[in-house]
Amino acid sequence: MADGTETESRKLLRRLRDAMASDVAGQARLDKITNLIADSMGTEVCSVYLFRDEDTLELCASEGLKAEAVHQTRMRLGEGLVGRVARTGAVVNTPDAPSERGFRYMPETGEERYSSFLGVPIQRLGEKLGVLVVQSLDARQYSEDETYALEVVAMVLAEMTELGAFVGEGAALSARHQQAVLFRGTSGQEGAAEGHVWLHEPRVVVANPIADDPAREQERLTEAVEELRVGVDKMLALSLNGDTDQIQVLEAYRMFANSKGWMRRMEEDISRGLSAEAAVEKEQSIARARMGQVQDAYLRERLSDLDDLSNRLLRILTGQGSETGAEMPADPILVARNIGPGDLLEYGRSLRGIVLEEGSVGSHAAVVARALAIPLVVHAGRIATEALNGDHILVDGDQGTVHLRPDDTVVSAFRDKIAMQAQAQERFASIRDKPATTLCGTTIGMHMNAGLMADLPSLAGSGAEGVGLFRTELQFLVRNQMPKRSELSALYSKVLDSANGKRVVFRTLDIGSDKVLPYMKPNDEPNPALGWRAIRVGLDKPGVMRMQLQALLRAANGRPLTVMFPFVAQFDEFRAARAELDKTIAREQKLGHILPSKIEVGAMLETPSLAFAPRKFFEEVEFLSIGGNDLKQFFFAADRENERVRRRYDTLNVSFLNLIEQIVDRCNEVGTSLSFCGEDAGRPIEAMCFAAIGIRNLSMRPASIGPVKSLLRRVDLQELRKVIDASRDSGDQSVRPAVTDWLRAQS
Repeated sequence: MADGTETESRKLLRRLRDAMASDVAGQARLDKITNLIADSMGTEVCSVYLFRDEDTLELCASEGLKAEAVHQTRMRLGEGLVGRVARTGAVVNTPDAPSERGFRYMPETGEERYSSFLGVPIQRLGEKLGVLVVQSLDARQYSEDETYALEVVAMVLAEMTELGAFVGEGAALSARHQQAVLFRGTSGQEGAAEGHVWLHEPRVVVANPIADDPAREQERLTEAVEELRVGVDKMLALSLNGDTDQIQVLEAYRMFANSKGWMRRMEEDISRGLSAEAAVEKEQSIARARMGQVQDAYLRERLSDLDDLSNRLLRILTGQGSETGAEMPADPILVARNIGPGDLLEYGRSLRGIVLEEGSVGSHAAVVARALAIPLVVHAGRIATEALNGDHILVDGDQGTVHLRPDDTVVSAFRDKIAMQAQAQERFASIRDKPATTLCGTTIGMHMNAGLMADLPSLAGSGAEGVGLFRTELQFLVRNQMPKRSELSALYSKVLDSANGKRVVFRTLDIGSDKVLPYMKPNDEPNPALGWRAIRVGLDKPGVMRMQLQALLRAANGRPLTVMFPFVAQFDEFRAARAELDKTIAREQKLGHILPSKIEVGAMLETPSLAFAPRKFFEEVEFLSIGGNDLKQFFFAADRENERVRRRYDTLNVSFLNLIEQIVDRCNEVGTSLSFCGEDAGRPIEAMCFAAIGIRNLSMRPASIGPVKSLLRRVDLQELRKVIDASRDSGDQSVRPAVTDWLRAQS
């Protein structure tokens, strides 16, 4: 590229900076900028289209198109050449726009006279803000240098938009980060919370996108990249005795940190007039945009590595580390793109709620949030970009919605909901120590799910009779290396101590699917929920299973012990796991260790196949727990992470209830104890129906025990059974309408 072109590019950026600094209203500033760009690039037209909502672009400023079209011309995402740039995030450069595929003629703009078209996306860190367009009368193919220069200008426009440069009287845009915004996500943990935003990773703000001294900016970039490389090398040196996968991740970091192509592109951006920070962020924005389009898991991972590395580099350049000096609010709602279980545990119970852009209902973070009883919403797209530290926020974990900067009417309705829930909990406290005995005299066992020592205080407070499921994988997930047997034994012993003699069902390690250990090589499986997980991992890696079983036996130290194997799909798997336990018991006896006074061995029924296992299985297993979350998704072939399908299938669907009833009958035939564990066990109407078809034990999160017990104590299961049977016989797809009508008539 010639020096003259570089000078022109820098000259334009300086003029843009002057326009940004000028004391004029937002619209006037944007108008001035379009004039400057058209003049500098020698084009008759320069237009800025910005998103009004996620699907609609609006012409917000133009030099060359009819003035009356500004703020009147709108188009849908993907419509016309402008919409194509916005949808794909790719440049469109054509000398003959009217003949281009998808061209849309807008007569109100007067653009039919212009032949050539160059459109580039205005985007910031993967967030699409709009499209910058130049057009000319002559049939002109814009050069690579001109295209590059326009992309650099678009980058600066994105930063200016973020900084609120176009806000004001008659402005093209409303002020960012000030409006009320509703996010619809997925419920990861029920409950409602009001508080103020605490960003897990505060956003880096690039306040100086344009620089005067390219040589100094090159120097700053070089120094920062060197600091980054030294940091990565140090991390690598500390991990050399660690596991291979951690080293591979750091090696990937080092590869990017030493990438000549990455460095060259940033240096090129600086030579065009960008500051070092803006050059890094431009590359990061491109990587983020690609990340959203790439299907290949490996490539997405590498782009994610580059994204993380760019964040580190930006923090070095700006000095804006995670310690920003901001004080955590007294009522923090954590907002993040994603978060690991270790980081989440560090925050602990100080959090009122959690909102994640990514994550899943079965992720490590969700498991920890459930254990801490903190409302969680996942898949709240763009919230980490939109939210600022200290913003007022409402989290509805029941509905999977988040209100950021809500208006007074929303706040009032939300507070009413929280007050009603609090009143209900007070009401449930009065029946805490009473049994869940129905009007017909049937008593249902009420148990709680747990996974952390922090859960155990809830055992007495919730009125639970014991722990129906203790998830042992959390102790594996929150560490960077395999825990020692002695550590696990000490922890399990504390759990039994805290239970004060109440039964605790320890589920052996349930990893795989969406719970991958940080020190275990992830498997690239097309459908991990149906892949190598839980008991399959345990049987293929018997050393890990043996170590955990030894820890459990030693923790019992003469007390009763209850062990449950997860995700058993066939009889042989249970037999093999049971044989492994028997061998471990024999070995412990030889070593002279005290054995449990009594050992119960059970399985989780999470696959339809186990419901049809031979009678001998039901005779040999000492207890069964229906894992409702997995069983339901496999039964209906509906991924519970997929919002499009998961809500289509009702737990009270007749087919599903028929399966549950069949399991109840098979257990009753041989006298095997049966419980239902999962989210549905904690939903009063579902729990009541399970009890009506014969389930006598339920295990749920502690906060659900009160509402479920309260309803059970007010119903006659024999009457309810008649309602369920009548609904089934009538051909209803779900018994829910009939049951809710009957329940309404009882009150």
